[in-house]
Amino acid sequence: MDKSRLRSEIRARKRAMRPEEIEEKSRLLGQLLAAHPLYRAAGTIYGYLPYNQEVRTTPMLRRALADGKRVAVPKVYGQRMQFHYLCDFTRVERGYAGIPEPLGDEPVAHDPTALVLLPGLAFDAAGHRMGYGGGFYDRFLAEEPLHPKIALCYDFQMCGEIPVDAHDIAVDAVLWA
Repeated sequence: MDKSRLRSEIRARKRAMRPEEIEEKSRLLGQLLAAHPLYRAAGTIYGYLPYNQEVRTTPMLRRALADGKRVAVPKVYGQRMQFHYLCDFTRVERGYAGIPEPLGDEPVAHDPTALVLLPGLAFDAAGHRMGYGGGFYDRFLAEEPLHPKIALCYDFQMCGEIPVDAHDIAVDAVLWA
């Protein structure tokens, strides 16, 4: 299946999810993440703020702060994405494509070994990830390749195999519920 068709199918399945289903699966994913060795070893989490039917990461990021970790979320500047430290979840606004981003441009996160949590549309067991098509995470991770990476998704987003391009960067683990 080509990327365009797979993206359409996964988007339709995500739109069909009930809010309580999103919350329950996100809660389970939060438990899986908190138990994962990459999370436990991380001093900093580069997460993301959820948009539409994405996994609800805000409770996970709050837990990371409570666990003594630093938390940063992305902000888009043209074709580039940069992470900014965030400890006040009320200091966000709609940014690129309506996705929540931190207010202002400081403080910029600088931890080349921070655990990166990645959203996406489709994943496979080999760690391949198909994003939304903007290439922001692939460009960021190409520039900062030392980050451990975990993708979070719903069970129907796991595929036997997904189409990949040479520039696509695989993740170290995919967690799904």
